[in-house]
Amino acid sequence: MEEYVGLKWHEYITGKASTDHKSATVRLQDQGFQIGVLFRALGGEAGLRIDAASPRDYYMRRTLLQKIAGSHEQVELAWRDQEALRLPEEISLFATAQLNQYLYLWLAALAAQQAQGFRNWFVDNQTLTLQVLTTYPGMKAIYRQLVDAFIDSRPDINSLSPAAAKQEVAIRQGLMDPGSITEFPSAEFAPCPVYLWLYPGNMSSCEAADQSVGDADEHSKGASNKKKGKRKKAERVENYEKNTGLMVFRLENLFSFSEFVPVDRAGDDTDEEDAESVADDLDVISISKNRQAASSSIKFDLDLPSSEHDDLQLGDGILLPEWDYRKQKYRQDFCCLLPMINELDKTDVELLGLGDEPESARYGTLPAHLTADAAKLRRQFSGLKPVRQWLNRQQDGDEVDLDSWMHFMADKRAGASNGEQGFYRSFNNQTRDLSCLILADLSLSTDAYINNKQRVIDVIQDSLQLLCEALAATGDRFSVYGFSSLKREHVRFNMIKNFNERYSANIRGRIQNLKPGYYTRMGAAIRQSIKILSAEKSQQRVLLIITDGKPNDLDLYEGRYGVEDTRMAIIEAKQAGLQPFCVTIDEEADEYLPHLFGKNGFVVIKDPAQLPKELPRLYVNLTQ
Repeated sequence: MEEYVGLKWHEYITGKASTDHKSATVRLQDQGFQIGVLFRALGGEAGLRIDAASPRDYYMRRTLLQKIAGSHEQVELAWRDQEALRLPEEISLFATAQLNQYLYLWLAALAAQQAQGFRNWFVDNQTLTLQVLTTYPGMKAIYRQLVDAFIDSRPDINSLSPAAAKQEVAIRQGLMDPGSITEFPSAEFAPCPVYLWLYPGNMSSCEAADQSVGDADEHSKGASNKKKGKRKKAERVENYEKNTGLMVFRLENLFSFSEFVPVDRAGDDTDEEDAESVADDLDVISISKNRQAASSSIKFDLDLPSSEHDDLQLGDGILLPEWDYRKQKYRQDFCCLLPMINELDKTDVELLGLGDEPESARYGTLPAHLTADAAKLRRQFSGLKPVRQWLNRQQDGDEVDLDSWMHFMADKRAGASNGEQGFYRSFNNQTRDLSCLILADLSLSTDAYINNKQRVIDVIQDSLQLLCEALAATGDRFSVYGFSSLKREHVRFNMIKNFNERYSANIRGRIQNLKPGYYTRMGAAIRQSIKILSAEKSQQRVLLIITDGKPNDLDLYEGRYGVEDTRMAIIEAKQAGLQPFCVTIDEEADEYLPHLFGKNGFVVIKDPAQLPKELPRLYVNLTQ
């Protein structure tokens, strides 16, 4: 009963303290597509994601009801950085859903005009507002409706302290007449959030209000001052006791025990800049009271296997560039790509004197569950195989075309002849002048299960098996490679079949030997594929990429950096005359693949289990 009363009291008091209009709530997930289209149409960067903003501490003056309810300590503000435009997860500020929707669109338009960070939050937001209203006059009516409704929702000026009242007057004037106010008065607390403006992303909202006074010199003091300007919540936690980690418990009649291993996951061998970026992502930094130096550390990142159990490395590695979108230039010789092969051919074994049979010989046959589908695909794709046929009505050729001659003579006697036509026919070979390089993602994410029996890597293996069987029946030139990575120094490029190899049991064995591991540095793998495929003399050259997720790696390749590098690699492929196309099973691919491959450059397979059957069909449509 006590708990029930407490719950009802909480619902009542929070409802009284709330200023939201829940019945008119508009959610970001429902408006995301429309917001993204408007943001990019008005000049926003195509690589920026549209994400929900997390609540941030905001130190404003609260009413008595809000203090009792414990609300309004955190607010969702709109801001952007190099990775994403972050908007409130839902907006219920206004009494009508249309106005709440307009607010999303207005914030997107405002963010599209922001080319860099804030030097003066108060002045810069007015400048951005003027840019939007001047460049896009159609936004004026929307903005006027938002301002009128927003000012009505602001606190009464007469209820504020003199300093806060001056602040409020300046904000209202800046909203109604953008650019008319250049000085922002200071006050004890931050003003009520201005939801029609953007906020800085690298400082708390309280600091944003303080810094908006307009001291531009503070912005130009350098990175050291920026570090000092960041505030984080901190807490002290009890240090773990290394000698109290043994846990014994009884489960029925079965005794088990396990030992707690205190591993410092905060420790890493990355650069100081990476450590700082990790700290920036943390809402709360926990500090233990242990003052002893760590005697050792355990690293759980994916370590490379020993050379005895790893794939055979072919050569010393290939240095490749990588695109840095932040500096808008290439970082030359930045990645080291390692060509590898997951088994040895018999000739290689003999040359190396190993004396053992290659591992693929144990796998050379096609798996039983693929036999029927492979036979069907071979029959279907054999129709695409080049055949020799007669070409009629040619100006010259191997022999006289009697049908053409007879039609010509009959038309001539009837007085309907239109002149001389080809009287020969030739026996020519109609070839498909095509080369296809298949690039498969072998990262650790492919080890995930899609159902009770299959993993993603199993589906990729089956897909490669069936596609290779089909392509072997057509006679098309094709090659197959796989890729994964462990930072920029170790980009693995597995050769499964090159263009000069005949498809055989050995290739089937290599496909069945594929193992998932590491990460997805896609740009380097695509650049090496471009080199290989560009050497082909075929008229049509297709780069078919099979993946299950977004480009990523342990280092700076995470987030937008990896996406932009991959996009630049795709642009390089198109400039080289290649036809890149991506097949993915990532459900979130619609958020980033249009930016990478274009509207018609990819396809998303909703059911991963259907990939083996869909991939050959996609190949036919792609190469017709």
